[in-house]
Amino acid sequence: MDTILQSIVIVFLLVVFLGFSFQIGIALYLVGLFSLLVFSDISVGKLMANITWNSLDSPSLMAVPLFIFMGEILIRSNLSKNLFKGLYPWMRHIPGGLLHINIIACTIFAAITGSTSATAATVGKITIPELEARGYDKKMSIGTVASAGTLGILIPPSLTMVVYGVIANESIGQLFIGGILPGLLIALTFSLYIITVSLLKPELTPSVSEKFKFADYLLTIPQILPVFVLITLILGSIYSGWATPSEAAAVGVVLSLVFALISKSLNRESFIVVLKNTIKTSSMIILIISGASYFSVTLGNMAIPYRLTNFIASLKLAPFTLMFVLVVVYVILGCLIDGISIIVMTCPIVLPIVSMYGFDPLWFGIVVIILICISNITPPLGFNLFILMGITNDDLWFVARACLPYFLLMLAVLGILYVFPEIVLFLPRLMIK
Repeated sequence: MDTILQSIVIVFLLVVFLGFSFQIGIALYLVGLFSLLVFSDISVGKLMANITWNSLDSPSLMAVPLFIFMGEILIRSNLSKNLFKGLYPWMRHIPGGLLHINIIACTIFAAITGSTSATAATVGKITIPELEARGYDKKMSIGTVASAGTLGILIPPSLTMVVYGVIANESIGQLFIGGILPGLLIALTFSLYIITVSLLKPELTPSVSEKFKFADYLLTIPQILPVFVLITLILGSIYSGWATPSEAAAVGVVLSLVFALISKSLNRESFIVVLKNTIKTSSMIILIISGASYFSVTLGNMAIPYRLTNFIASLKLAPFTLMFVLVVVYVILGCLIDGISIIVMTCPIVLPIVSMYGFDPLWFGIVVIILICISNITPPLGFNLFILMGITNDDLWFVARACLPYFLLMLAVLGILYVFPEIVLFLPRLMIK
């Protein structure tokens, strides 16, 4: 009963602080501070100082501001516009036509920004007006961009993976590699759905009459090549063991600056905006990580994870039942809280439980990331829904309905990953060898 009461008090305080729009990192510090003062006799000040220092004294965290910096530069370059132009001739004959560009462009852009909102906003601003002008179904256009844009945190590099890796003490490099095949599987699932719908309802996708010569296809190579060079150098250096994620991020920053200078798309004013956004986002994430570490130690000192683990073990749930319950809980949380906050609030409690049931923490990390991808298209707080609302001037529920088929498809992919966990674990194990 003590554990239940303490847990209720902690959850209630978190809800109150978040309800009053407290920054999540500060809310975690305050709840942890209150819990230690009321429920234990530990020296609060010394513990806070030690945990804050130890949580941030990690070379892995250098990847956070570097990937953010790289993404901000690329958002303001012509890379995304060139990518659309380069992919256009290749996609026009596939059933669904240019809708596949949304999927492919989001998948590629996800691999260079690590952000769902940046991916959806950048691709959406370019493709949706083009698709509407060519007569494509509006719901299909919106749904593909909003849903495929969520891959920004699943296909590496991913800031959310860095946060999970630090909190769960998992290899960030292996998390990066582990997200590749599930990310590609989701993108493939989306494309197969578009092909199926287009064949069943051809009126949703107009026929393309433009003809391209062989020379036109050759001209697309310089438009697509910089993106593939950037992805190959970042992920290839991590996978081969030549560089850590932080070192690969530094290489990505340099290359993105080179591409931006070559395309003459980065001036003094936009570069200042890049720096401001990088500092702002990095500070927010680092505050959340340090607050989450303090909150986690608070829970540990109160033995809440240990007691909850024993309680769930006593229920003798089947592994599938446990995972089903966790998926439902994460989907509900995703409707109310941002992804990084979900990770830092739940992982200290959930990880001991899933480990006790024999699930690989690396595999579970990718599952959590996919659930956070889903949270970006679930109302009322799905970030990508708001981004597409801003681009199209449609209401929240119209955009949410457009994303519903892709929401169900991502849940189906989670089922596939449960049955075939090697889809996640194959490349990380190969990487270790």
